[in-house]
Amino acid sequence: MAFEGLSDKLNNVFKRLRGKGRLTEADVKEAMREIRLALLEADVSYKVVKEFIKGVTERCVGNDVLEGLNPAQMVVKIVNEELTKLMGSDNQRIQMASSPPTIVMLVGLQGAGKTTNGAKLAGLFKKQQGKRPLLVACDVYRPAAIKQLEVVGGQLDIPVFQMGQIDPVKIAKEGVKYAVQHGNDMVFLDTAGRLHVDEALMHELQAIKAEVKPNEILLVVDAMTGQDAVNAASSFNEWLDIDGVMLSKLDGDARGGAALSVKAVTGKPIKFIGTGEKLDQIEAFHPSRMAGRILGMGDVLSLIEKAEQAIDQKKAAEMEARLRQNKFTLTDFLDQLGQLKNMGSMQDIMAMIPGAGNMKDLQVDEKAMAKTEAIIQSMTPYERENPSCIGASRKKRIAKGCGQRVEDVNKLLKQFDMMQKMVRSMSGPGASKKLKKLQKRGGFPMGFPGM
Repeated sequence: MAFEGLSDKLNNVFKRLRGKGRLTEADVKEAMREIRLALLEADVSYKVVKEFIKGVTERCVGNDVLEGLNPAQMVVKIVNEELTKLMGSDNQRIQMASSPPTIVMLVGLQGAGKTTNGAKLAGLFKKQQGKRPLLVACDVYRPAAIKQLEVVGGQLDIPVFQMGQIDPVKIAKEGVKYAVQHGNDMVFLDTAGRLHVDEALMHELQAIKAEVKPNEILLVVDAMTGQDAVNAASSFNEWLDIDGVMLSKLDGDARGGAALSVKAVTGKPIKFIGTGEKLDQIEAFHPSRMAGRILGMGDVLSLIEKAEQAIDQKKAAEMEARLRQNKFTLTDFLDQLGQLKNMGSMQDIMAMIPGAGNMKDLQVDEKAMAKTEAIIQSMTPYERENPSCIGASRKKRIAKGCGQRVEDVNKLLKQFDMMQKMVRSMSGPGASKKLKKLQKRGGFPMGFPGM
């Protein structure tokens, strides 16, 4: 998980500051030294770290504890604000054309993930904003690049324009013309990956830019390359004057230094981040939310957005009607599990819950959810609707059918019984408000096995 090491180290610093009535210069100096080391170990640029520590120190030294806050909370508040400022303060959006199509040109180093992440981005705009994107295959050098774009485009039901291995500038021009003729309101140009020291290929990118005049040039960089990602961003910015950065593979880098350095070094904002290998694992980059995750303060807004995207609204309405009638079965439980899984990794979800990210004793067993699904799927429809009928012989059959132990079946039934009691407590006066709160949380995640 991104920033895991940095988050742990920063929270250890804050723990040691607890109990102090006032921050002395010695306290601040010691804390800043540890924070500086933590940032450097997270592969943040030395120059960026130096400026960050200077800004935080100036705000901390000599300040009385803010009303209602202890010293550790004051430092957290200051560090949170400075981290947010470091990463760009606000979410920066794609610059949309006044008259469609909006042209987005994707550039970057070889292996950064332009093809996949370009398709992810197109899919995001199609799903969230109802856009009609077109993917244009301008990578004529890498073997199977065109085929790869057609495959991911097909999986997302997004058309792909390609003209084989001819001049990329002509392909880009014809792709835009095709989009105008066929009503596509966004065009994503997938250019070839190249080294930032390859002048011939960089001139080719400049030629594409001059020909189609893109509304947005997005640099895709691999977060796992650390400071090399920042160096690449600086070079591409000099050649093309990029508009923003998309960080790919952020979930695979436990340090996250690139995310903290790019904006400060290049002046260009991070606009999107890739959070996994699946084609829907991409999200807009919000500096304030990311700072909250790093400091263990959670990210409730992103959690709510994930829940809204994952929850089937029709099923949610049906569930609400059933809950109003005090009905909640193992079939409903299975549906809730499925929707929770659509929200992504349980570990990532826990990191978004304020305070939960720092609870080291709270273990998330992803396999437990799969085990629970297997047990329920081994039951008959009648047993799922009427779990009270499941006696010793039925438990043995269910356990054998899913390859689990009878004890596991007993444990699930006990947990489900607790859930049913909770459902009964939701009925009666004020049930509507309670149900809405429950629905916003995406069901009953904290009651699921594995937590």
